[in-house]
Amino acid sequence: MSETRRVSETLARHPTMEGAGVRLHRVFGNLEVPRLDPFLLLDDFGSDNPDDYIAGFPWHPHRGIETVTYMLSGKVEHQDSLGNKGVIGPGDVQWMTAGSGIIHQEMPERADGPLRGFQLWVNMPAAHKMITPKYRGITANEIPITTPGDGVTVGVIAGEYNGTPGPVQDVVADPEYFDVSLRPGLEFVRATHPGHRVFAYVVEGSALFEPAGRAPIGAGNAVVYEDGQSVSITAGDEGVRFLFLSGKPIGEPVSWYGPIVMNTEQEIRQAFEEYENGTFIK
Repeated sequence: MSETRRVSETLARHPTMEGAGVRLHRVFGNLEVPRLDPFLLLDDFGSDNPDDYIAGFPWHPHRGIETVTYMLSGKVEHQDSLGNKGVIGPGDVQWMTAGSGIIHQEMPERADGPLRGFQLWVNMPAAHKMITPKYRGITANEIPITTPGDGVTVGVIAGEYNGTPGPVQDVVADPEYFDVSLRPGLEFVRATHPGHRVFAYVVEGSALFEPAGRAPIGAGNAVVYEDGQSVSITAGDEGVRFLFLSGKPIGEPVSWYGPIVMNTEQEIRQAFEEYENGTFIK
């Protein structure tokens, strides 16, 4: 195991359609399981054209996972079977632990400018898949922004950066979720837990994602790392903004159909039978 992590692979986002007809870009999903364990899915959604997103994601169930919505611009209205409701605005995060079962909807609001955000799915181990659901609504002003150097900013959503904890704690996968911006030529160095999965997703600009990187990697690409003790990322000529994520792999079988992720096909069938007969919510 090398001290500085090397890039294992690069995943380019690709267009797809979800919900009631929302056009978005999928960075990774069920075809990549289990390569990014404990992470299951990352979608980059948004457009200048409301027709691409206004149909939204009407009422649907989740079980066995955590869904994380992070908005950069625009607004999404949210309601769920726990009684939570509200609007996720620019810089806000919705961290939802589906556990034994939750039904919710996410409906983008028509915006004058661009709507942009991300949805991440984080798997849960078998021992926690049927825990009581939980919802965390986190506003932009609750996310600490650290400035470890001139031209470097790190928004801490989950985990801890340089002694600053993010608002999301006590998640089984022990995740780190940072929003990092670097001016041209500046470097982001981060110690990582050996054995944890680490990846970065380029939102804007480009960067070298390992010390001997041959060419900058640009927006719309996820950079997946091999194991190691740290990462070193250097911004390209135009600077870079990226999401940095790490988490502890679960290492269990994954059975996934639609919005339900369990360990066996029988558990999937049971979940949908319960959804149909009205016993899904515990």
